[in-house]
Amino acid sequence: MYQNIPTNIITGFLGAGKTTAIQQLLSQKPANERWAVLVNEFGEVGIDASMMGGSPEQDEQIFISEVPGGCMCCTAGLPMSIALNQLIRKASPDRLLIEPTGLGHPEEVIATLLQPEYRDVLDIRATLTLVDARKLTDTRYRDHDIFRQQLRVADRVIASKSDLYTGDEFEQLQTFLKTLSLDVAVSEADQGSVETDWLSPESGYQAEASHHHSHHGEASGALATDDELPECGYLRKDNKGQGYCSSGWVFSPEFEFQFDALEGLLNGLDVERMKAVFITDDGIYAFNLADGVLSVKPLDEVWDSRIEVIGTEPDSWQSLEQDLLTISVRL
Repeated sequence: MYQNIPTNIITGFLGAGKTTAIQQLLSQKPANERWAVLVNEFGEVGIDASMMGGSPEQDEQIFISEVPGGCMCCTAGLPMSIALNQLIRKASPDRLLIEPTGLGHPEEVIATLLQPEYRDVLDIRATLTLVDARKLTDTRYRDHDIFRQQLRVADRVIASKSDLYTGDEFEQLQTFLKTLSLDVAVSEADQGSVETDWLSPESGYQAEASHHHSHHGEASGALATDDELPECGYLRKDNKGQGYCSSGWVFSPEFEFQFDALEGLLNGLDVERMKAVFITDDGIYAFNLADGVLSVKPLDEVWDSRIEVIGTEPDSWQSLEQDLLTISVRL
């Protein structure tokens, strides 16, 4: 019933612009095709599906499913194979996009997709690896094993956010790939402008039969949108691994946040990454903080308000919960 579904992995380190790139790809989807997206998040509460447009049911031709809680191949959350099987059955897609977390193991993801049970179901096509070339001067990225895995599996490396480059960052990326003995196509993209033609080629990555790695996450399980919240109307979930920590909060739809105060609060966060969707007194919005720059986008609908922060210094956001409660009312 499900045969040879073209399947692409869209990977990249924290803040590389994966979600924006997938949004751009979805906007170019042929009108007669059904596309499915499996999103894996390092954080515990799951936000990307909402940022991609809210409930998947809003578009009958696009289906989005999430696996929160760290690398979907090796956490205590919902196993990748279960989430993938459920999504395929629900969507019967003409194309499948998989976005591993920026701190996940892409080699393990590919090894899972190449297992015998998926041999006739999935047609593994090009893996796109997004790299913000400005980050090559940061050893936390350049020397991180996950970052290098993402480059090894790439059929095309995309220099994302190229409109923000001020020098020879693109050439530095090309040189860096040569030092790793990687002969791979390299393209530039600004504002997530990934081309659908880049999805077509077959994957050239030869995965081993199995990959073994240690995973130090302490995921406490995925949080579904229909999980029951405590009487206070909100909850917090934490995770850590690969040298990073995350905290996520979910607030019931009864909470309404003051937009102006919320924008100021989020803009001042000292974190590596922040993603959020909030119901405010001025409407529903998605917030995205990367490289110290906050972007805001209106949304049509969300199930609830939720926020996820990722960084290396969790003490820097310990007051965030109380700050959010201070600028909200429970209707």
